[in-house]
Amino acid sequence: MAQDTEEEFIESVQEKNDESSPELASPSPGELQREYQELNDRFLRLAADFENFRKRTERDLDLRVRFAIEEFAIELLEVIDNFERALKEEDTGAREGLVQIHKLFKSILERHGIRPLESVGKPFNPAEHDAVASIPSDRDEGIVVEEFCQGYRMHDRVIRCAKVAVSKGKEGE
Repeated sequence: MAQDTEEEFIESVQEKNDESSPELASPSPGELQREYQELNDRFLRLAADFENFRKRTERDLDLRVRFAIEEFAIELLEVIDNFERALKEEDTGAREGLVQIHKLFKSILERHGIRPLESVGKPFNPAEHDAVASIPSDRDEGIVVEEFCQGYRMHDRVIRCAKVAVSKGKEGE
């Protein structure tokens, strides 16, 4: 009798599980295919996200390495400015030595991807120029007519804007 009750209990529990838990039943091949597709799509998206992250990190690291000397370069530009001012002086004896040192500094900067910006005669560009004066000129309005301090670019980034005077156009207009 105890055996009958135990068997009846087990059968009733199994029936209830079958009725109340459809997920315990074997999934159909269509459901398995759909679930596989969803998981595969998630995997592919995660793989693509990871690859994009890896490329972005690599690009950021490359930029950091390329521009690691930027502050140092900016300080060197002040030395170049002083040399250029001294070169405008008339003393020819000291001038010759300064010319050689100036060439050396310029070549070092160029080897590190630092090049001067060409400004005079070009349209004013706020990304490259800092307008310190606006003067009447026979040039069209908005054209750089004088450069007070040369600007520089390191690779593809402007590291110092040129200080320039910009034409306001002809005075009578």
